[in-house]
Amino acid sequence: MLHIIEIVNIIWFLLALFFTIAFCLCKCSLKLPHSFEHVFQDLIRYGKTKEHIKRPKWQLVFDISKRCFYHFYTVSVMWNGLLLLFSLRSVVMNEALPDWLIDALWCLTGRPRAAWNELHLSILLLQVLLWVHSIRRLSECLFVSVFSNGVIHVVQYAFGLSYYVLLGLTVLCINASLPQLGSVPLFNQLTWHHVIGTLIFIWASLLQNRSLSLLAKMRTDSSGKVETLAHKMPSGGWFELVSCPHYLAELLIYVAMSVCCGCVSLTWWLVVLYVLCNQALAAQLCHDYYKSKFETYPRQRKAFIPFVL
Repeated sequence: MLHIIEIVNIIWFLLALFFTIAFCLCKCSLKLPHSFEHVFQDLIRYGKTKEHIKRPKWQLVFDISKRCFYHFYTVSVMWNGLLLLFSLRSVVMNEALPDWLIDALWCLTGRPRAAWNELHLSILLLQVLLWVHSIRRLSECLFVSVFSNGVIHVVQYAFGLSYYVLLGLTVLCINASLPQLGSVPLFNQLTWHHVIGTLIFIWASLLQNRSLSLLAKMRTDSSGKVETLAHKMPSGGWFELVSCPHYLAELLIYVAMSVCCGCVSLTWWLVVLYVLCNQALAAQLCHDYYKSKFETYPRQRKAFIPFVL
């Protein structure tokens, strides 16, 4: 039956597969037929990695300022905050999730309504962490990061807007695959993996914030005033090991969330796989950009994962 192979899993697998293929094409410097190559490069690149490629004028019509990144996190804060509110009402006030939400979860998993009668502590924790992550990233976009005049494709923009909507639904989908609770009170479900996962999440979030702050400081003076929008060679912190520690931190955040649900959810590991492939592609493109721009770029520095990739 199709619903046994949950649609939500198929979606995340296909997304991971697409970015894996894109990464392999870039890593191996393979070229698509000329008519497709321009479109392909336009879709996978953004910001500084897009500056040096030649694009037909008609493609420029689809450009959107990279400064619009904060739109993604605004949607996430609102949407995932709403889902968290529904979940808290379900747990605290014993109210059922809205019918439209149950219908959406059924379409994604094929599981019956009863699968969401009781929500696990792991699901609530994931929702809280996802919401906190979105709030932090929104504040960083608004008050920390200094964006250049780089652009993103309108397809990337549309995907970014829908990504956190799907992610929030995915968290709830996981509840259907976890063991039945019976009469176990919510806080009696607290285990070591909740604590370990949350600690990893906090550490990875601090790493990402520190890395983004270092990038911002390369464009500001000691008072925080923007001096330049030019791209400089990053250094300090984990930038001594990899070109994009903020992308590595993003992956670790999702791994931490998998630990929070006991590392038993296939669905969330597919999300982690997608994040790995997506961030690896973005990191490799940035790494290649830095190496081509700076002759003195450290040879030992990797793109994404220290000493590995």
